[in-house]
Formats: sequence, structure tokens, C-alpha cells
Amino acid sequence: MRILFWFASLIMTGFLSSAFGANAADIARRDFHVTTSDGIRLHVREVAANGSKAQAEPLILIHGARVPGVGSFDLPVANGSLAADLAQRTGRKVYVMDARGYGGSDRPAAMGKPAAESKPLSRAFEVVRDIDAVVDAVRGKRAKVALLGWATGGMWAAFYASLHPEKVGDLITLNALYGGSSEHAMLGKGSSLSDPQHPDRLIPDIGGYAEYPATSLFGVWDRSIPAEDKTAWRDPAIAQAYAAAALASDPASGSHDPPAFRAPMGAMEDSFYQGTGRRLFDASSITARILIVRSGRDFWSRPEDAATLAREAVRSAQVERLDLPDSTHLVHLDRPERGRERLIAGIAAFLSPESAVKRP
Repeated sequence: MRILFWFASLIMTGFLSSAFGANAADIARRDFHVTTSDGIRLHVREVAANGSKAQAEPLILIHGARVPGVGSFDLPVANGSLAADLAQRTGRKVYVMDARGYGGSDRPAAMGKPAAESKPLSRAFEVVRDIDAVVDAVRGKRAKVALLGWATGGMWAAFYASLHPEKVGDLITLNALYGGSSEHAMLGKGSSLSDPQHPDRLIPDIGGYAEYPATSLFGVWDRSIPAEDKTAWRDPAIAQAYAAAALASDPASGSHDPPAFRAPMGAMEDSFYQGTGRRLFDASSITARILIVRSGRDFWSRPEDAATLAREAVRSAQVERLDLPDSTHLVHLDRPERGRERLIAGIAAFLSPESAVKRP
């Protein structure tokens, strides 16, 4: 564990920048903060390739329920930075944000108290305010931005696109829920999140946030990898960097034994509702072009979620599907030949000027 914290400190201080790969020198990074309409200070990282196209819509990456933006999308190891790869492939400036309660963004005061004293924190209706603040900060004179959300981040991104269609030109959801079915083994009725007395309701004592040790990041990921040797699917350096970044994202992680990082539980409450067939938003309000990406070995989203989102996005300028049949929920952190390369190539093609010509 000492090695893990040593590695985490290197991530946070930037000493491992050379580990991003041979093209690391072609990427520039800049960290800054924006403030939401309700006074929350958010951390944002800009990732830009040399020669990025100033006129192109900026691309904002939105993390999921547990690990913040940098840990999800900008790890300092080869094939660990989706942000850098997309910046190079698309020529766009890429922005990695932390929602409230995560990473370098403000945490609710309740996260400094016992979790049982609060209800689930950082609900979707709050996170869309965070996305809006980042959108307005990075779009400049451009009318619209592109959003890419992974898992819960995909739900948040689509929710935002339904509320602010005038600000979103392209929307990419990666392994995201959309209330496509009332059954979900991990999140739905009968799961650990379900109230035994009222199975269609969330357990009442779930608390405002949860504390996760690094080992918790790998159980279900490992189970979805169809190989006894997990290193054949996932580079051990990626796993180490992912765990280290998750712990480093929370300054209080070292106060636990074993070390653990905090994550708000609002994402889990919202996901429970999606997992039991309820919608948090109406996809018919989205006018952006949509790319719906789903991994065949995903444990989070279901085929019905992708199909339902595609069917109900009736006002979208264009809806495309990218199915990765033999990939996992964390496809962007798996080895390139296990779906990561197809993912990046598919996103780059969707965001290319040639694809944009199809807009009505």
C-alpha cells in the first residue's frame, strides 16, 4: 500500500507525465476551476494536442459513479488516457471534469460527517448544474459542445442534453443506463440497493456517501473478463494507476485502514431508478447527434437501455450505435485489442467532419 500511495503522489504532482507514451510531448494539460450557478467550485482538466482545431466543438468527458475524471480518463500510463487519445484522434480540445463531491471539486459538507447522517449526495439534478458550468466555461464563442459520458456519466450527459439541447451538438453515451427495463441484477429489485419491504424503492439507510478501498474497483471487472489471466485483458500498469488515482482523488483516503476514497451515493440512487425502469429524463428532448456505445460484457447497462434510448430520441439529428460484443464495462481501460481501439476509432469517426456533414 505504501507503493500505491507513492504512485498516487506521482500522479497528482505530475512526475509521471513521461509515462503517457511516445506522444506525450504532443499533449498539453491545464487544470483550472469553474463555479456553478449554486456556488460549487469544480475541477476541470484541459487536454489538448498540438495543432488542435480552434473551431471544433470542445469535447467534455464525464465520469461515472465512483472514480473521478482524471482517474477515469487521464491515467499517466500507456493506453490509460482516453482524453489524450481522443484529443489526438479528433483534433478537439478535451475537458475532463469532476462533478460535485468528486476529486478536485467541492464536496458537500455532509461528506465530512458520518454517511448515515445524510441522504444520497450529488443527485443528477445537481450534477447537470455542474455540466452546465463547464459547458459555458469551455465553449467560448461556439454555440455547442460535444459530451461523452461513461456509465452514470452517460446518464448525466444525456439528461443535460435533454435540458439544454441548444448547447449540445454531439452526445456519446458509453455503457449508460436509460430505464430500458424494470429488471437489473446489480441495481434493481431484490438487489442490495432494494428495500426488502418495498422492492421498487431504494433502501432508506443507504447514506449520503460510501467509502471504497482500492480492491473494490476490480471484483466485478475481473468477473466480466472471460480469461483466467486478467493481465491478458488488462495491463497491470493500468490497474495500478487506476487504483492509485482513485485513492489520490480523496485527500482523506489515507485516514482509513485500508485506505479508502469517498464517493457520493446520489449516482447510485439515480441508477437504481433507471435500473427499475424509471426515466430521469425524456430523450425526445435531445436534438444532438447521438452515438450509443455498449459493451457486450457490460455489467451496468443493458441492451434494452441502448435500444430504448435510440428509439425514444426522436428529435435527434442522427442516432448511431456502436456495439462492442466482447468488451467490458471499462473498455476504455482494457488493452487496445480487447475493444479499446475500436472504441476510440468509433468515437473519432463519429466526431469527424465527414460524419458531421450528415446533419440536417
